[in-house]
Amino acid sequence: MTDAKDRQQDTLFVASLEKGMRILEAFSEDKSELGLAELVKITGLEKSAAQRYANTLYELNYLEKNPETRRFRPAVKYLEMAYSYLWSDYLAQLAMPRLIDLSRQTSQTINMAEPTGTDIIYVVRMPNHRTNFGASAVGRRVPALVASSGRVILSRQSDDVIRDAAANWPIRRYTQRTTMDRDVIYENILMAREKGYCLTQGQALPDEINVAAAICTIEGTPVGAIHCSLPSIRWTIERAEAEIAPLIVEAAQSIVPSK
Repeated sequence: MTDAKDRQQDTLFVASLEKGMRILEAFSEDKSELGLAELVKITGLEKSAAQRYANTLYELNYLEKNPETRRFRPAVKYLEMAYSYLWSDYLAQLAMPRLIDLSRQTSQTINMAEPTGTDIIYVVRMPNHRTNFGASAVGRRVPALVASSGRVILSRQSDDVIRDAAANWPIRRYTQRTTMDRDVIYENILMAREKGYCLTQGQALPDEINVAAAICTIEGTPVGAIHCSLPSIRWTIERAEAEIAPLIVEAAQSIVPSK
């Protein structure tokens, strides 16, 4: 990923397009509808620029605008970009048959995540009848240090990368049980390296136990992770480790992308 200085020196970089993308990236699960003042604050753009870019995206049908409040929100056309991405995602296509089998085998929520910077993003989600909307929407982004998938992907990295990530990567509190102690997170990542899977409880969603295993290339590079979400009211850590972890590890190891 290039920084601002490199971008300024890149003659192929289009600054106006980057500013327009800031508008699209301003929306999230807790910012689903934004007014002009909020867009200015989030994007750092001048008010006139933010207004022009937002209106252009509205005219192109990427944003909707409430005629009364004048607030913007993502339009359904947004989904076309996600759809195009999934068709180009070799890993998702390769993993899908195994994920379907795993979902049927466990009768639990099965997800596949991929790393993006210091976060992970869920690209495949297979909910069961107990899954809430937040845990079933494709595209949810979570700090890698919070998610079991992120931690298990990190566990396949070098010692230096793990130490740097545990010390410096962002953490966000989602529940009362979200671990904010970086030393505890570091130890959890090392344990995941030793066991081949990562177990967490109540980190990104309350009352949920997660079991994750990394998907690696032939060369051993981690490119994603499978994780199973279990309701802690029906499962214990010990039972999840005994019954679910072996299935998740087996499934992850059966998916070996060549790149």
